[in-house]
Amino acid sequence: MAIYKPRGALSGRAALAAAALAVSACSPLHLFNGIMPKDGGSAQVGSVDYGPLPRQGLDIYAPTKAHAGPLPVIVFIYGGSWNSGDRGGYAFVGRALAARGYVVVIPDYRLVPQVHYPAFLEDNAAAVHWVRQHVRDYGGDPARLVLMGHSAGAYNAAMLAFDPRWLGADRAALRGFIGLAGPYDFLPLAGPETKAAFADTPDLPATQPVNHASADAPPSLLATADKDTLVRPLNSDAMARALTAHGVAVTRVRYPNIGHVGLITSVAKPLRSKAPVLEDAIRFADQVTAQK
Repeated sequence: MAIYKPRGALSGRAALAAAALAVSACSPLHLFNGIMPKDGGSAQVGSVDYGPLPRQGLDIYAPTKAHAGPLPVIVFIYGGSWNSGDRGGYAFVGRALAARGYVVVIPDYRLVPQVHYPAFLEDNAAAVHWVRQHVRDYGGDPARLVLMGHSAGAYNAAMLAFDPRWLGADRAALRGFIGLAGPYDFLPLAGPETKAAFADTPDLPATQPVNHASADAPPSLLATADKDTLVRPLNSDAMARALTAHGVAVTRVRYPNIGHVGLITSVAKPLRSKAPVLEDAIRFADQVTAQK
């Protein structure tokens, strides 16, 4: 994963938020989230701890109108170079996905430098285990899960989806994986963020999602932005080749007119004309969760 200064800026209502994001393209989106109008027909329905440690909490979003039977679940993991971010900046994602008929769970997790690999994966795995045990209480179907993430969050979600060490038997509930600008194949470690998170790991190849592709991996949507200079789209190309070689269904999507930040901010209601990220994600999730 190559890290560079972001180029360009958002326009209109997002201009102020873009200034805050300029320091780090994966920073918490609190300002952006605060000024963005949210999708109607959805609401936050819970905020609970999935573990005893600080940052082991999660928020839950769901549709507000009545529905017959439990709904499929999307667990969204945010990015932040493994050293920043919190769930409070992503209500616009939770509300957008929930308005389309999903129970959405957004967990926090411990960050560098307080922890290093694999602690952030352990936290996200614990959040998924919590979902499997408790999401029915919020109207979700624990047997129909989709993991989704952006940037470092896509890495975390990919490791849970592809490497059976993390979820164990709960991995059988995964219907699909949605990765937005994920770093899946970034050896040798080059930037300070990856070195801080992974340099002390004895087996570096085992940290790479591309090395865990197998025939039992879930169907995957791998999306990238052509103007991304932070996480190179070649990561998703390599991941797609590895999965396809094992016979896994892969949908590879490229958005020509946005960058790394735009891939996630285009999920916000006023910015969807920039790229159909939300529509493509929901179309994929609907397909893989269709069978109960």
